Amino acid sequence: MTRSSKPLYDALDRRLISILREDGRAPVSKLAEILGVTRTTVQARMDRLLQSGTLLGFTARVREDYEEGEIRAIMMIEVVGKSTAQVIRLLRGIPELYALHTTNGNWDLVAELRVPNLQEFDRILRDVRMIDGVLNSETNLLLSSV
Repeated sequence: MTRSSKPLYDALDRRLISILREDGRAPVSKLAEILGVTRTTVQARMDRLLQSGTLLGFTARVREDYEEGEIRAIMMIEVVGKSTAQVIRLLRGIPELYALHTTNGNWDLVAELRVPNLQEFDRILRDVRMIDGVLNSETNLLLSSV
């Protein structure tokens, strides 16, 4: 660990993480073969990366447009003054906000929305705009993944 308590990663850790990003379900034996190390080494590295919080878990990756009929959108949000933390806390309470990011430029936050229909989409837009501290927003529908 460094003085800032962030773990140091070597080339093997970075290669392991890269492979797991592509195939999070790869067996330890396959990972060991690809990396040219023993299964014990791979397992120890994975355990350390999980314990440090670098690896959060393993999941299936699904095409963005998998949910047929689902409406997806990106919403840019401008926040008043120093109310960003409060707005983020309230936005996290909206389950239809799939992801939330801080950003630079004209907008303070970028949210990815996923809703089943236009009525829900309209409701979420109203709910976000009603949050105390949200000054302005702009939303763009995601039409198709290419």
